[in-house]
Amino acid sequence: MRHTLPTAPQFYVTAPQPCPYLDGKVERKLFTALFGDGAKTLNDSLSAQGFRRSQNVLYRPTCPGCSACMSARVVAAGFEPSRSQRRVLKRNHALSREVKAPWATEEHYELFEKYLDHRHADGGMAGMDMYEFAAMIEETPVQSRVIEYYETDDRGKKILKAACLTDVLHDGLSMVYSFFDPDLKNRSMGAFIILDHIRMAREAGLPYVYLGFWVPGSQKMNYKANYRPLEVFKDGIWHPLTDEMVEDVRDDPLGNDPVAEQVAAIHLPPQT
Repeated sequence: MRHTLPTAPQFYVTAPQPCPYLDGKVERKLFTALFGDGAKTLNDSLSAQGFRRSQNVLYRPTCPGCSACMSARVVAAGFEPSRSQRRVLKRNHALSREVKAPWATEEHYELFEKYLDHRHADGGMAGMDMYEFAAMIEETPVQSRVIEYYETDDRGKKILKAACLTDVLHDGLSMVYSFFDPDLKNRSMGAFIILDHIRMAREAGLPYVYLGFWVPGSQKMNYKANYRPLEVFKDGIWHPLTDEMVEDVRDDPLGNDPVAEQVAAIHLPPQT
């Protein structure tokens, strides 16, 4: 008897665990595997429906009694930097950008370790070894790039200051994970990387920069509301972010739809 893998994506739900963004909340994720010839098309389609990629998995929150997490994307053509954002660009004007294939290097890993030690020492990635880091960068079945930012010292040597693993979607750039030299705390490197991705999207004629999840009421995620026009994915469609949405941190008593209804509402690309 011959067994074949299902051609349509299969969706699953993770076990409950403490929410990393809101105290007292429980997190669950709806996810599917990303593989094969249709991986890029599936990544494009589900990214436009609020999913995020981590290696060969696409996921989005499906938390019981809570629908706070919303996928967010910047409308690149409409973005105008604020005065403080223009200062960030000016402070980092000497950085040079290089776009590379998704291949992990020791230089990447050293900077990544330093970043985690200073910024996320108690986070889920703390203690990640070189092999795990390489898997995060290299295990990608879609069109991914590592965006590197260098500074040149007085002897002409290039020094890596920041990097971002970025997916190239049909309608934008998706920032999967970024890290930078924490010693440059006065340079607002995280903000600069986002601003430069908006600039790259414009240069490439791509309409959006996907920033991951925005969570009203979470200090970790508040910064994403600074890049407007911003759209958030809620109730199956993208909505422009408003000041009222930023200020409204009330619980949604109905939470998310049942998982079966969520899966039924997902629009999948045609199977080839």
